[in-house]
Amino acid sequence: MHKKALTLIQKFDTIIIHRHKNPDGDAIGSQVGLAETLKATFPEKHIFIAGDGAGRFAFMENSTPDDIPDETYDGALAIVLDCGASFLISDDRYKTAAATLRFDHHLKCEDICDVDIVDSSYESCCGLLADFLIKNKLTLTDLAAKSLFTGMVTDSGRFRFDSTTSNTFRLASLLTKYDFKPTDIYANLYCEELSAVQTRASFAMKIQLTPAHNAYIYNTAADVAALGMPATSVSRAYVWVMGDIKGVENWVNFTESDDGILCELRSRSFNINPIAVKYGGGGHAKASGCTVPDRETAMKLLSDLDELITNAR
Repeated sequence: MHKKALTLIQKFDTIIIHRHKNPDGDAIGSQVGLAETLKATFPEKHIFIAGDGAGRFAFMENSTPDDIPDETYDGALAIVLDCGASFLISDDRYKTAAATLRFDHHLKCEDICDVDIVDSSYESCCGLLADFLIKNKLTLTDLAAKSLFTGMVTDSGRFRFDSTTSNTFRLASLLTKYDFKPTDIYANLYCEELSAVQTRASFAMKIQLTPAHNAYIYNTAADVAALGMPATSVSRAYVWVMGDIKGVENWVNFTESDDGILCELRSRSFNINPIAVKYGGGGHAKASGCTVPDRETAMKLLSDLDELITNAR
């Protein structure tokens, strides 16, 4: 499959790189990392990045999406990164490209592109992509390496999650040989305004526990409006407020949005992915998400998590 992917990349003069909506560090890191590598390796090619804004990760260099006319897709290769479900892809014009290619590390639930390279043994799409680019001797730049390293750091929880392997550290070591400072990355990831610290504290005050000792936060539409933040940011950014509570194995951040109730599920030691899939979502074994229509369904999901704990006892 890697040979097929490389052949596609070599074949097309125009390459448009997509990733999932509401991007995280891995989505932006893989997109910028690949774009910068392809520009350096194939300077004669036209390389574009597509999608919505970088949001929280706008500090990452060259992460602003290009303005891409529809006709650019004629005869082009579209590459989709870090996306396990087609409905999550930002800008569905990828379907109009002459050929499509995907690199992803989520648990595979559907075929999306003409060539799909999906490997959930990697902690991040950036890790998968870094391995592909290095093995095939493409020209990584300092910015490409920095972007890929950022994605590896964020999706591995700063190398805390058990998706982190010896291969993760091998690739991270290779990337840090390039000219960038990891401390600069961590400064952007960790440093916060006082108001952000206070907001996180307010979320901590809302934590509730189920009978099986699962933790959850429920954010109403009024809560989201008062924060002045997109519902997706509330959902993803604050799920980790519950991540270090002693005795809590699973936790969920529920956030009301125009599209339904966003559910971000996390676990310390259980595979919660089947529960997310049951409710129309997906992701990883211990970090998944879905969107449900109402609060009643959200509470049913919470009951399923309790049952997971009860059955394990």
